Amino acid sequence: MEKIINFWNNIPCNINNSNEPIGTKKFFEEVSKRKYFVESHILKFVNFPKYKNKKVLEIGCGIGTDAQSFIESGAFYTGIDISNKSIEITQKRFEIFNLSGKLINANIEEFVLNEKFDLIYSFGVLHHTLNINKALKNIKQMLKENGIFKLMLYARNSWKFFKIQNNLDQYEAQNNVPIANTYTKEEVYELLKDFNNIEINQTHIFPYKIKEYKEHKYVKEDYFEVMPTELFQCLEKNLGWHLLITCTN
Repeated sequence: MEKIINFWNNIPCNINNSNEPIGTKKFFEEVSKRKYFVESHILKFVNFPKYKNKKVLEIGCGIGTDAQSFIESGAFYTGIDISNKSIEITQKRFEIFNLSGKLINANIEEFVLNEKFDLIYSFGVLHHTLNINKALKNIKQMLKENGIFKLMLYARNSWKFFKIQNNLDQYEAQNNVPIANTYTKEEVYELLKDFNNIEINQTHIFPYKIKEYKEHKYVKEDYFEVMPTELFQCLEKNLGWHLLITCTN
């Protein structure tokens, strides 16, 4: 566990999405802009305005990008993260943008709040846990009856995973991550068997050249540049890296 915590303290999620000084207003604005540009499917998946006046718990707040979107949309927000550095940076974001929310430095596998939430949300976090079943048990306990659980897990049946397996891909953000599990849709249904109304949609193939992307330039791989939009969308739907999952309690 110490290795996992140290990793995320050294490289909080999305920390490299801006070249501005960390913790400045410009830094946070650029991080948000870049994240929602590259992963635009988040906006449709979450639908932040839907949770106005609703209690939201985010598992893995990172540096607070989605937290800000929830709060600015009127949600009553609580965020949990295993990285105290992520909590520190998110708290700075809250101060700069005058955001009101609760932040907790904790491991969801071992921590339960004595309250219930309308939405529990976790994007790209639970596949990095040691024991996802323990995490899911605690999440279920904190979700209201008929409450919504939204999460993203990495897809094993994906363009990216196949490339990784054949040494044709760079890991981007997850490079050297101690744990980065992948799942089939069948495995997801089994993981969430205690939840109801499970919906899974697959999406997101990263189309950009890594070298240029690290320099904050958006240059598509040649084969994606010439690919018709309809074909690319078809690939994402069937071989995307992200499994977008929605279920209820």
